[in-house]
Amino acid sequence: MTSRELENLVEVGQLKRAPVNDGEIAGLVRSGEARLMDAANMLLSLESRFDLAYNAAHALALAALRRQGYRSDKRYTVFQTLPHTLGLSAPIWRLLTKCHGLRNQWEYEGTVDLDERLVTDLISAVEGVRNALRRQTPPPGK
Repeated sequence: MTSRELENLVEVGQLKRAPVNDGEIAGLVRSGEARLMDAANMLLSLESRFDLAYNAAHALALAALRRQGYRSDKRYTVFQTLPHTLGLSAPIWRLLTKCHGLRNQWEYEGTVDLDERLVTDLISAVEGVRNALRRQTPPPGK
């Protein structure tokens, strides 16, 4: 299944077409699920839980994009395609995009203002991505 919106992103250079690779997708899903499980560990610092949940979100969202036969070099694009790859609503991808900005601030500036509510919301959003990905079946013939 291709989407006009995804093809538009190919035309402007935000996405690239790429053959579906079931092994790559399975590895991304395993990585995302493991990180999501670890992010729920309340013994870890808030920063570690955020990092794990954010990277779980990226792995799972990228798996959904790869399953459709596309890839992107930009993390935020992977999140913004979720309505077209998994049918997810704007609040989920907007939260993931917000967390992308926070992750960049933390990585490149060394500061980030995290709180328990944000991390809890992020984990819930990632669970939504995981659940939608589990419900999605691979496109026929891929």
